[in-house]
Amino acid sequence: MDLTYLAKLPDSEFQQRRQRLLAQLPENSALIVFSAQEKTRNADSSYPFRQDSYFWYLTGFNEPDAVLLLSTQNGKHESAVFVRPADPLMETWNGRRLGVAQAPTALAVDCAYSIDDIQHELPKRLPTTALYHADDLQPWGDRIVRQAVRYARQHQRQGFHAPPQLIDWRPILDEMRLFKSEHEVALLQQAGQISALAHLRAMQQTRPNRYEYELESEMLHEFNRHGARFAAYNSIVAGGENACILHYTENDQLLKDGDLLLIDAGCEFAMYAGDITRTFPINGQFSTAQRAVYEIVLQAQKRAIELLVPGASLEQVNREVLKIKLAGLVKLGILHGEIEALLEQQAYKPFYMHGLGHWLGLDVHDVGDYGTNRNRTLDVGMVLTVEPGLYLSEKLDIPAQYKGIGVRIEDNILITEYGNKVLTSAVPKEIDEIEILMQTKT
Repeated sequence: MDLTYLAKLPDSEFQQRRQRLLAQLPENSALIVFSAQEKTRNADSSYPFRQDSYFWYLTGFNEPDAVLLLSTQNGKHESAVFVRPADPLMETWNGRRLGVAQAPTALAVDCAYSIDDIQHELPKRLPTTALYHADDLQPWGDRIVRQAVRYARQHQRQGFHAPPQLIDWRPILDEMRLFKSEHEVALLQQAGQISALAHLRAMQQTRPNRYEYELESEMLHEFNRHGARFAAYNSIVAGGENACILHYTENDQLLKDGDLLLIDAGCEFAMYAGDITRTFPINGQFSTAQRAVYEIVLQAQKRAIELLVPGASLEQVNREVLKIKLAGLVKLGILHGEIEALLEQQAYKPFYMHGLGHWLGLDVHDVGDYGTNRNRTLDVGMVLTVEPGLYLSEKLDIPAQYKGIGVRIEDNILITEYGNKVLTSAVPKEIDEIEILMQTKT
């Protein structure tokens, strides 16, 4: 199956983003963004390179040791990049480089320089009003900025000028990244679809006495098969009690007959993340206790998706989710009391200790302001996860039949003018559908 009908963003989108960003800067200011650098795995081996999301958002350029400088002066906008110079010997060993000569055309910028010259060039290009720089994001960039500003201050008699203030650009770019374009939505849909196919494969391949890592490998195979080389985050493949560890990633235990398996995994496709969680029985049949807990979480998730529409907020919807969970826990005899009183006492905390969802995009936990206590109003173009859960650890003082059951159900949704669109609906979550699918082994 070929899902790559849009394999990447069009080049024009990166240029438009830079123009929108420049339009928000005051006159005689500049903004500088640094790429990621390669990270050493051991000895002379590096981890697979993954570009900094902010740098990618503005350039679409996937090389390390690069810098973007945007400036506005006398009503004119200018974009410049610093990149690694072409080097035939290094390229023979480590892969192709774009190089300085090709960069202006390939990246649609006004000019390009070698990264080796940045300490010489940057002081000459510092603005008189403000320099926008995200401190502590890329440490190598912090050093370059400090050196450039220091040099400019020390050489004011020679015509250099240091910006009187440094301003963090993250609030501006975070707001831009929060609202997805039509092309971004297409890539997120594909990431969600590929992630869904991997979950389908995992369900059909699950059986007692396999190891958690075997299911993880099945999912990675499916990601790769559809052009998503990497997972968007460390996959969680948690059998039985392991599902009560929210960020369990050891994935090295034997799957036991009669337990549930919680898989939280998603691919990264063209830099955009999918993020799905499904919980299902290892032997293909929910027990009575497992079914009871699962139905509470499913009811809560379906209600949340119904309510997450323009004008709503995560805070408001999560309150409704909490009421559903508390009512379910009371019905099971795990909690006792009136729902409103239990809500005010936060009696759900031992069983549900995380939020309802998070922004999704270039990062699996994407950037963007949530407001106070996640009360920001949802608007068209936002993409977020919806992931209620219940975690009934063996350590809790609850009826024995529920001990060790962990359930989370997670989908990705796009807020639209008509409500929302679920981007990950291809993988079932109804109990009967899961059981039927698991009977069809691949």
